[in-house]
Amino acid sequence: MAVLAPKSYVEYRNDSYWVEGTRISLDSIVYSFLNGESPESIAENFPLLSLEQVYGAIAFYLAHREIIDIYLEKDQVEFEKLQQSCREKSPLLYQKLKAALIHYFDQYS
Repeated sequence: MAVLAPKSYVEYRNDSYWVEGTRISLDSIVYSFLNGESPESIAENFPLLSLEQVYGAIAFYLAHREIIDIYLEKDQVEFEKLQQSCREKSPLLYQKLKAALIHYFDQYS
């Protein structure tokens, strides 16, 4: 009987976690999963990923939940700092971008 090597679905590069061989962040998959989306729905929303890759990414998250939750929390703090910096440096631009985002979600939700 042949011995099968385990597959890797997530890689760490450039200080972030990614679905291996793609430019899709683990964050994207995890946030979708935590928001209640099924793996099948996530795979539909990320057509470059196979259902196997989505399940692999979710399994990676669940196996390393404590570490990934800390990583996501750190990224959220960094994002909020960047957002605050943008608000302070360019308040008019920030308001326009926020209005455009609200308009987009009103149109496509």
